Amino acid sequence: MGSMSEPVRELDVLIVGAGFGAFALLHRLRKQGLKVKVFERAASSGGVWYWNTYPGARVDTDAPVYQLYDQELWEDFTFKERYPGQQDLKRYFAHVEGKWDLAKDIEYNKCVEGAKFDESRHQWLVECTDGTEVYTRWFVPALGFASKPYVPYLKGLSDFKGQVYHTAKWPQWGVKLAGKRIAVIGTGASGIQCIQECGKVAKHLTIFQRTPNYCLPMNQSLLNEEDEQKKKKSGAYQAAFDQSYTTFTGFTFDFYPKNTFDETREEREALYQKLLDQGGFRFWLASYKDMLFNPEANKVAYDFWRKWVHGRVEDAAKAELLAPAKAPHPFGVKRPCLEQDFYEVVDRPNIDIIDLNVTPILEFTETGIRTSADGLVHEADIVILATGFDAVTGGLTSIDIEGTDGKTVKETWAEGTRTNFGIALSKFPNMFLLYGPQSPTAFANGPTCTQVQADFVDKLIKNLRKQGSTRIEPTEASIDRWVSMVREAWDVSLFPQAKSWYQGANIPGRKVEPLNWTGGLPPYIEMINKSLENGLEDWATAH
Repeated sequence: MGSMSEPVRELDVLIVGAGFGAFALLHRLRKQGLKVKVFERAASSGGVWYWNTYPGARVDTDAPVYQLYDQELWEDFTFKERYPGQQDLKRYFAHVEGKWDLAKDIEYNKCVEGAKFDESRHQWLVECTDGTEVYTRWFVPALGFASKPYVPYLKGLSDFKGQVYHTAKWPQWGVKLAGKRIAVIGTGASGIQCIQECGKVAKHLTIFQRTPNYCLPMNQSLLNEEDEQKKKKSGAYQAAFDQSYTTFTGFTFDFYPKNTFDETREEREALYQKLLDQGGFRFWLASYKDMLFNPEANKVAYDFWRKWVHGRVEDAAKAELLAPAKAPHPFGVKRPCLEQDFYEVVDRPNIDIIDLNVTPILEFTETGIRTSADGLVHEADIVILATGFDAVTGGLTSIDIEGTDGKTVKETWAEGTRTNFGIALSKFPNMFLLYGPQSPTAFANGPTCTQVQADFVDKLIKNLRKQGSTRIEPTEASIDRWVSMVREAWDVSLFPQAKSWYQGANIPGRKVEPLNWTGGLPPYIEMINKSLENGLEDWATAH
């Protein structure tokens, strides 16, 4: 005789995902006395840093701002490197989980597959692949922008007898690469990081490149525990956290306050060199304030960068492929990758670069990849697909989330993404997004952005509870206004001039549109805070 079915669990808040945003919000909401749970499909915390186990995986943000800003967390934790690697980030998430006693409210290996709003209860019924069901008043997908890997159609891929790995699905136990013939398809961030490491141990490496990555120097360094403790005690850490809320991208640096042609050629080149020497994204995001808006200013920056690359690559043919005389797109309108010795590695004689614009891939064979122009088969033992993600929206649209009109998020956004502040959707009441589409997301330091949004959602729920509201959604007018603002900020820049994942152009058949707010973090913070102070006039509430 079967057992009696138990009643469906009820929660105040369900958060999906166990990365920075989830941890920040869980900690805040528990202080309200709310019953909160986190469902995470992975076996442990870290969000994208659980999955990013490919060779060379590391963050592109300087310590200390790639962490949560609560003093009780950072006062006794120090990253090992200026730009932490995946293992160090896993150590950090374990630290936070222990410090805040989060494990009791996180359920791992729990994959959410659908959710439907129950209008009679003002609750979401959320379903998981293992049959779990829960009712929750507030539903918070905190999925990040890189949670749905993308694999393009590659003819004959299933015929290949070697090993195939996508960088986003790299085996947790690793892959033996030494002495192997390796092919890497794609030169985004994961591709560059893989190439940088694989090229040092591979028997032969073939890089299939469509568009060169405008790589910038990481200038990596080890962090000394004693020195970092002195910085913490002196207030340097807190100053960095405070500063991150005031800059355009949530980093500790901001655009140079002059336009490119306000200074002489000598002054420009001195600034460019200084930014490269300092490392990180500074050449991109601490350069002249018109660099991402003025084509002539952008070309000056590109030409300096190109000369810098050619100075590091001895093979003239490779140098031209990596930094061509005619820029494929303006500098910085696709996300650069930070490198340590990428250009020296690809200069090695055992590494080839295939320009897919000239010799596209025709098909896979049992032993490798055939290119169409010459019919040559590039032999490989291992193929690495560094082909990116259905970024920003893909994670959310892959879950069957049904709104009050019977349409899913995917159906609702088929003709265009529509949110208010990148946080909420009309006809999807009581659902809040963290680090999602149309917020600063890919144009802001992740922890800075997610903490801003976690603070907002925490305050919003607190206000709703105070006034006795059990249902909220943004007005159509507020969404129309926000979508228009996102588009206007995008269109005045040079970003539309590249086919990038920033606007979904890497996914065949997808509507090309700006997927991020590019108007800067400080204005964004001001606007969402104002929406809490104006009597929630941008929102429709009910009891």
